[in-house]
Order: sequence, then C-alpha cells, then structure tokens
Amino acid sequence: MSDPDFPCPDDLVAFAERLADAAGVVAMRHFRTAVTVDEKPDLTPVTIADRQAEAEMRRLIEQRYPEHGVIGEEAGRQGEASRYVWVLDPIDGTRRFISGHPGFGTLIALLEDGRPLLGVISMPALGERWVGARGHATLFKNAAGVAEARVRPCPSLDKATLFATSPYMFIGPARPAFERVREAAKTPLFGGECHAYGLLASGYVDLVIEADMGLYDYLAQVPVIEGAGGIMTDWQGLPLGLGSGDQVLAAGDSACHKEALRLLSGEP
Repeated sequence: MSDPDFPCPDDLVAFAERLADAAGVVAMRHFRTAVTVDEKPDLTPVTIADRQAEAEMRRLIEQRYPEHGVIGEEAGRQGEASRYVWVLDPIDGTRRFISGHPGFGTLIALLEDGRPLLGVISMPALGERWVGARGHATLFKNAAGVAEARVRPCPSLDKATLFATSPYMFIGPARPAFERVREAAKTPLFGGECHAYGLLASGYVDLVIEADMGLYDYLAQVPVIEGAGGIMTDWQGLPLGLGSGDQVLAAGDSACHKEALRLLSGEP
C-alpha cells in the first residue's frame, strides 16, 4: 500500500513532465490549423490532436512503465487495477483549441493505489505549467523561470474570486447548489478550464467549483492545489481519487472551502 508520508520519487515527476512536453508538441503542431472536428457519443468534440497527443503519451508510458495502468479521455482504460495508474486528458478545453484560443491545456495525473500522487497542468500555447507531487512544493514554470506556487488567504466567500468552466455544467440539483455559492462570491467568473486551477495554486483565484466532470478532468489538479497549500475535494468534502464522482471543489483557503461546502449542501 502507498505511504502518504513518502514523497513522490523525482524520476516519476520528471517523466510526467516528459509526457507533458510530448503532448504539447503534438497539440501545437495542430493548433490554429484546419483540423477536422469529430463528435463523440457524448456530443463533445474531438480532433486528431486529442487522439495523437494521448497516443504519444500512452506509447511513452508503455515503453518506460509497462506495468502501469492508463485511463485516458480518448482511448479508454487499461490496467486500472494496477498500483500505479496514469490519468490523461490530452487536450482539456478542446472547444477552445479548435477556436484558436490559447487557453487549452494537457492534464496528467499519476495515481498510487487510487489516490493522486502527482499532477501536471500544462498550457502549451501559453508556455505555462504547474507541477505538483506528494511531498513536494508545487512549482510554476514559464519562460521567466521556475517559482514555487502558493495559494492566497481568503477567509470568506464575500472576498472570493470564483471560477467555473461553464454554467451549463451544473445540471439538476447541482444548479441551485452552485448558484448559492456563486451568489455569495465577490467575483464569479466562467471559463478557464484547467487554467483556473493553476491560477488558484498561484494565488490569483480563490475557488473553483465544477460538475459533470470525468476523472481525467480533475485528478491532475489535486496534487497541484495541495502542494500549493490549498485543498481540493468533492462536494461532500471527501478526498478525490479513482472512485470519485463528477463534482469537485478547490479552494486556496480552508475557511473559504468550508463555507462553500456548507452552501453546496444547503445547510443554513
């Protein structure tokens, strides 16, 4: 079993960044070109860039760590009962990608015994990357260099900047639950996708609340947020992992997180 006090090995962190580099090369090869857009069964778009980027990451994992499992948005699940499982979203924000917007990213998580061990948020068109791993401080990397990422204090929602990718992701009972938090927040904003979590880790955003998500949409962000001093759970306040659902809450300040959980649950 995994030891929660044992830091993530440096070689795994370096390999995760190698995967991000490889996916970024593929994505940028196709960015702002006339790519064909297909529609998946769930009606979301997919391009050759999504498929090729994930295929390249899977190839590298198979070559280096053939005993590891992989869960990818485009090519499904393989070996998910393994001790180590990579969770891949080759292009998070495909709609942004196909519209020429630079705010798309690549998400890479490594789970150990079902719990996030390391995560990478990579924004290839923006030249920004956050790397988080158990036992390590989260690092923010761009052309200017490398710096430690730290969340900022925000003791209450009436001072908070809140991000969600879209208001349309909150369906059924999730809609009024989210609206209670949105109405309490000082500055609610939509958009951002995975970039919003990186901005939270760097102290520019206070909350990210999302729903209707797949594992590949959020598990990479968990070590990034936690390594920057924040907290990320489901809407019940439970830790996120392989068996989690589709609703997540990330916060830089535990007091703000607690207040958001209360409003999401409908408690007075």
